[in-house]
Amino acid sequence: MKDIQQTLQSIEQWTPPEDWMKISVLDAHTGGEPLRIVLSGLPEMKGNTVLERRQFMKQHFDNLRTSLMFEPRGHADQYGAVVMPPCTEGTDFSVLFLHNEGYSTMCGHAIIALTKVMLETGAVEMEYPETVLRIEVPSGIVTSYAECKEGRVENVKFHNVPSFASMLDEKVVVPGIGTVTFDLGFGGAFYAYVDAESCGVKMIPEDYRNIIEVGGAVKKAVMENFKIEHPFEKDLSFLYGTIFTGPAITPGIDSRNVCIFAEGEVDRSSTGSGVAGRMAIHYAKGDLKIGQKMTIESILGSVFTGSVVSETTFGPHKAVIPQVEGNAWINGMAQFFIDPNDPLKDGFILR
Repeated sequence: MKDIQQTLQSIEQWTPPEDWMKISVLDAHTGGEPLRIVLSGLPEMKGNTVLERRQFMKQHFDNLRTSLMFEPRGHADQYGAVVMPPCTEGTDFSVLFLHNEGYSTMCGHAIIALTKVMLETGAVEMEYPETVLRIEVPSGIVTSYAECKEGRVENVKFHNVPSFASMLDEKVVVPGIGTVTFDLGFGGAFYAYVDAESCGVKMIPEDYRNIIEVGGAVKKAVMENFKIEHPFEKDLSFLYGTIFTGPAITPGIDSRNVCIFAEGEVDRSSTGSGVAGRMAIHYAKGDLKIGQKMTIESILGSVFTGSVVSETTFGPHKAVIPQVEGNAWINGMAQFFIDPNDPLKDGFILR
């Protein structure tokens, strides 16, 4: 037998059969929330808009989403991004967001990570002191601003799609919990915002299972009792998740967010689109002025900074353009293989 180093080198140099699908990815995280960026290996997602491409992947290649997000290649809380050519002139690229239930309409942590990856890998030329990217997502166009210094991205902020408070201080009866007061906010996706303490939830890792169960119950109750309506797109007219809010644990931080979305996923970050929606709610209530910053920590203690850049309108809604700031880190690269004879090739998920 070869010595162990030669043996491992032989494995490293192995190439899979031609009929196996090969998908290359880069993994990163923003405040602890993972992002798996597909680099190559997927078929072209057809459509003239990002929403059309989202629908195309859902109808024709949803098995590839599950292959990359589910076990054995991923896990129940994996998150992904498929980067595609732009649909609109003047934008840099478009992106689809993937998770355990389907396809998000907006994702702030992914915008931050994608900006970091594009610049620090050299895929997009870095400009100093700031590089600007315009990114198309299913809910619109997002502009990101990277603070660059000596070849590194030190901070990323993005101006989100128009965000608004759809309902304020509404009440819903949640079985097993009682009457819950919530705000409904849109930050690229709709979230129900509720006070954690009033629901018996502690926003700490030790209360993880309770967060999922109560968050899911609140989401279900709101969906059953209220109509969620986007002013322009039917595909955006759904409740994406529940966001628990409350006091920060870390001294000097303003508040804490814990988001439960998709099929019981708990966001490890403060949730970029959730912070954007929260800025719209605070502004509508008169708690926040234009330019005033608010720091919001996650279940892990990682922090996003939110603010309101300007007022706008969005259909019938008084809306704002929120800004969200954070940073991301690159974890590694991988190539995944899909053996057509593997009975579990499309992945599986256990909860």
